[in-house]
Amino acid sequence: KVADTPANILILGESGTGKELVARAIHENSSRAKMPFQAINSGGIPENLLESELFGYMKGSFTGAYADKPGLLETAKGGTIFLDEIGELPAVLQVKLLRVVQEKTFRRIGGADDIKVDVRIISATNQNLEDKVKKGEFREDLYFRLNVIPIYMPPLRERKEDIPLLTNHFIEKYAKEFKKEIRTISSYAMELLMNYAFPGNIRELENIIERGVAMESSNIILPENLVLASESATGESIYTWDIGENGIDLNSELEKIEKAIIEKALKKTKGSKTKAAELLKITFDSLRYRMEKLGVD
Repeated sequence: KVADTPANILILGESGTGKELVARAIHENSSRAKMPFQAINSGGIPENLLESELFGYMKGSFTGAYADKPGLLETAKGGTIFLDEIGELPAVLQVKLLRVVQEKTFRRIGGADDIKVDVRIISATNQNLEDKVKKGEFREDLYFRLNVIPIYMPPLRERKEDIPLLTNHFIEKYAKEFKKEIRTISSYAMELLMNYAFPGNIRELENIIERGVAMESSNIILPENLVLASESATGESIYTWDIGENGIDLNSELEKIEKAIIEKALKKTKGSKTKAAELLKITFDSLRYRMEKLGVD
């Protein structure tokens, strides 16, 4: 709906939810698709460098400026500029960006001439800009100019139906990159992912699958090769769950934990049930009963 409008867009959401991916999708589905898409992280670059990256500079305007250099606003002409972490933009640059938004003009550092620019601005932030406006940390006029159309990216824990789709996409991507024949993930490994809270969102899921593909020696990703952020320093998994509005089945979740612990013990003892029972401080018969009950091979 918004791709072909000239309106500025503000993408909101936690870190790792795919805000830049959405910005690129908007650009690629717009009439500007054949023109440049320029992205810059407003919070990851020192203020003086950020200004020169955005606006460019004239030769001799500061030490090291040996030649004229256009900024991203110029090189994105006719296209889209994506300003990530816009809430971190310094106050001085907020004023300069406001002029770009209002008047479609700017000046290079050290320049005397106004440069007209036709560029669509898509911004993104994981902060509450309204709070920053109230605290005087972000200009109210710039906020309203950038926030013409807000798009909220929900965290992965609120869109769990996407986990299998994303998992398969990342398996295909990294299997190709690592030249492996891995095509899928085991049902129990997928169950662990579906019950995980993903504090790092999609970026974390991609990292988990990348590691899983790298470590896996078979043609299917198994649970023991999933390293979740909640693992302890000893390497023992402390699986976490997100309790949604519909709640969870406690007995079922406890069985999953029990099964995972038994499988780790058997792996540690190279399949010896006697030694595994000793590690778990239960009898051999109790271990055998639990394995049959939980379907542990």
